[in-house]
Amino acid sequence: MKVTVERAQLVKSLTHVHRVVERRNTIPILSNVLLRAEGGELKLKATDLDIEISESIPAMVETTGATTVPAHMIHDIVRKLPDGAQVELATRADGATLDIRSGRSKFSLQMLPESDFPDLTAGTFSHTFTLAAADLKRLVDRTWFAISTEETRYYLNGIYFHAVANDGELKFRAVATDGHRLARAEIVAPHGAEDMPGVIVPRKTVGEIQKLVDDPEAVVTVELSDSKIRLTFAAPVKDGDPAPVGIVLTSKLIDGTFPDYGRVIPQGNDKLMRVERGDFATAVDRVSTISSERGRAVKLTMAEGRLVLSVTNPDSGSASEELPVEYDQEPLDIGFNSRYLLDIASQLETETALFRFSDPGSPTLISDDVEPSSALYVLMPMRV
Repeated sequence: MKVTVERAQLVKSLTHVHRVVERRNTIPILSNVLLRAEGGELKLKATDLDIEISESIPAMVETTGATTVPAHMIHDIVRKLPDGAQVELATRADGATLDIRSGRSKFSLQMLPESDFPDLTAGTFSHTFTLAAADLKRLVDRTWFAISTEETRYYLNGIYFHAVANDGELKFRAVATDGHRLARAEIVAPHGAEDMPGVIVPRKTVGEIQKLVDDPEAVVTVELSDSKIRLTFAAPVKDGDPAPVGIVLTSKLIDGTFPDYGRVIPQGNDKLMRVERGDFATAVDRVSTISSERGRAVKLTMAEGRLVLSVTNPDSGSASEELPVEYDQEPLDIGFNSRYLLDIASQLETETALFRFSDPGSPTLISDDVEPSSALYVLMPMRV
């Protein structure tokens, strides 16, 4: 194999693919990135056996071929080369070494044979649809923080994507929960998502999706099977340009049943409070400075037209702050984890946040102050 590529394109592509490679591997081939040169392209692929990312970039291919080299090592090498450089990759006749040349710099890396590299993409996909990359990123961004990190309830370690009829319209919905809070976001379902199975996309894959959407005008093709999801990110085709080659992310799905989350969304919360979102978030952040690292509890005391946020920590002191709010119900005291409040407030998009309360021991609903809201958050209270 002998191929020449632009440094900027190579480092961008290596950045995309090398992230899935674990720093420590008991299987040597999983530390490597697969490089394949053919047809005027260099294709790069990396995997951890649960996720696989591949991408093709334009290249001057002198000799076709394929090999694998350490992913993090080649990424660091190319990243440190000067801007605008041309990078030549060439395998030696011994079949064990890849030479990397750029200007006066030369590096040699040990190779492992391409035949040892595992393929995650085997199998057929039963459902296919496309949606705007910006819409997919918005669904992920508004729900990912509620993914559970508790390994025993592995079926909560991801985002649940499914299609659901809502008010006579089909929605494509994302849901995540850790048992203390629940985040739900939705968009109008794209054509082809009608009969899709509900799938749980793992946390690591969710993180990669967030990083791969770097062009808001890109289009994502989603392919689903019972056990895998494949996402192809393609930039929009511009007049006169060839169709761009996209990034392909293939991932195993979590093999489990997501709980019936509709049962934990309360229906009778009739105590409404509207508060300026930015003021609320900064006030929670300020008073929670006093809270204990373990408890993080903040107390909300509501009376007509006002909200008092307070924290009492026997070990360090107390804090309180008052905010004007729209609230005309009977007085109410309720406690929440301050970090959870801040996580939700950071996802809201309207200037005003809408809280729907029931009583101090029941879940609270939080949403944008718009009807209908495309995102809904459920938060369990704490004892304070």
